[in-house]
Amino acid sequence: MAGTPHLTAALGFILGSLTSLVSAADPQKALGVQPAPSNAGVIQYHGYSRAIELKRKNARVVLCPQVGGRVLEFSVDGKDSMFMEDAEKQWQPGNPVKATAGRFDYGPELTVIPHPELWSGEWSHEITGESSARLTSQKDDRAGIRLVRDFQLVEGDTSEAKSTIHLACKQTIHNIGKEVREVCHWGRSFSPGGGICVIPLGDRPSRFPSKYAMYEESATINVRNTDEKIRERDGFLEILAPPRKPKLGFDATAGWLGYLMPNNTLFVKRFPTFPDRVYNEAAGLTISVWYPTGPRIELEPIGPRERLQPGESASFTEEWWLLPFQFPREGEQIDLKSLDTLVKTQTARQ
Repeated sequence: MAGTPHLTAALGFILGSLTSLVSAADPQKALGVQPAPSNAGVIQYHGYSRAIELKRKNARVVLCPQVGGRVLEFSVDGKDSMFMEDAEKQWQPGNPVKATAGRFDYGPELTVIPHPELWSGEWSHEITGESSARLTSQKDDRAGIRLVRDFQLVEGDTSEAKSTIHLACKQTIHNIGKEVREVCHWGRSFSPGGGICVIPLGDRPSRFPSKYAMYEESATINVRNTDEKIRERDGFLEILAPPRKPKLGFDATAGWLGYLMPNNTLFVKRFPTFPDRVYNEAAGLTISVWYPTGPRIELEPIGPRERLQPGESASFTEEWWLLPFQFPREGEQIDLKSLDTLVKTQTARQ
C-alpha cells in the first residue's frame, strides 16, 4: 500500500513519544521496577467512598472524614479494636448516621455548647506522610471552635517496643470565636463489648471513697458505690462486665487504661495527666468508661481544662496500642502483674 513506510514511521514516533512520557512520569515502571505500595491512600470502606487508609507493617488504620473525623478501624494482625454498628456499615452519602467506632469530642460534657457539625459533619482530609494524615473540621461559628486531628502510625522507640506499631491521635482545639472558651479533650471510642477494662490506680490517692464515680439518674454522681462487677485488685480497678449503671468516672493519674478483649488482645490507651491542673468535667475526671449491656464499651480519656482566648488553641494526644495478652478462661482472672509489665515495656518512652 502506498505511503505505508511513512505511516509506520509516524506510528513508531508516536509510540516512542508516549513511552518517553510514561517513563518521565514513572521512571520505576520504565526500568521494570514495581513501585513500593503506598502506606497512605483513599479507599472505599463500607459506605464511605473517601476513607483514608494508613498502614505500617502489621498495623492498619482507616479514618473517616465524611462523618465526624473518626477512626473506623485500628487493627494489628487483622484484630480490630473498634466497634462499628451494622447500620453504619450500610451508610450512604446524604443519609443521617449514628457515628460509632473511634470517636473524639471535646467537653465539658454537661456545659459545652452543642456542636453537631463538628460531631458528625463532613471534614476535610490531607495525607501528611508515609503513614499519617490530618482531618480538619468545618468552622462552627456558634460553638466558636474548629478541630484538627492528626493521626500517625508510629514504630516503637525502645529496644523492647521496637517491633510494636502504635497509633498517635492528636486533637487540636482552636478557638475561632470572639469569646474565651473553657474546653477539654474528650476521647469517646467504641470497642467491642464482652471484655474486661483495667484502670491503674497509680500512686496518688483518689478523691472518691470507692475510687470511682458512678453516674446515677438525673446526673447524680455516686462516689460511694459498690458493685460486684467492679473490683480493686493489685493496684488496679477491674470492670469485669457491664455494672449496675453504665457510666463510670475515674480520677487516676497513671496515664493509661487497658481493655482486654476476648480475642486475646489488649487495647491500651496512653495519655498525659496533669495532677496539679484543673479538670473541668463535673467530677474532675481523667477517665470515663461507658459500659452498657450490649455489644460495645466506650473508653474515654479526658484532658485538663484549657482556657482559650480568641485565636488560641490547645492539643491533647492519645496513643493507642494493640498487644497480645491472654483473656482469662472461665474461673480464672487476669494476671495483672504480667499485664502491667507488658504495658510498661511495650509502651515505654526513652
